[in-house]
Amino acid sequence: MVNFGRIPTGGVQLKLSKMQETKRQKQVGQLVQEELSDIFMRMGFNVTEGGMISISSVKMTPDLLEARVYLSMFQIKSPEEMLEKINERMGEIRGALGNRVAKQLRRVPYINFFLDDTLDHVFKMEELFKKINEDKDKK
Repeated sequence: MVNFGRIPTGGVQLKLSKMQETKRQKQVGQLVQEELSDIFMRMGFNVTEGGMISISSVKMTPDLLEARVYLSMFQIKSPEEMLEKINERMGEIRGALGNRVAKQLRRVPYINFFLDDTLDHVFKMEELFKKINEDKDKK
């Protein structure tokens, strides 16, 4: 992990060895995730090209100005191309988010989308476990 040493917080020095999300970061992340999920549904991104897109998690930076949004894509032929399509409509997405969170947040966070490959790892692990079990059965 990254060691940020001493970080000033309102005149008080805190020593942090690991960056942990604060309660406010988690609250704002959850709010952004809920609103973006609804925005994706209204824009037609949640079910597209015979697959599904869901927002698996949202991580906020400590200053709450950037949201790292992790997208899980199920049965999407080209996840990278889909990510590009979503990024092309970033202005529209961020504008819709701004309209929804204007009362709760002072500033609309800048959004960065990332592919969440957790499902891929789960499927690979399941295949490995099946092979291990088949090898045990053969012996």
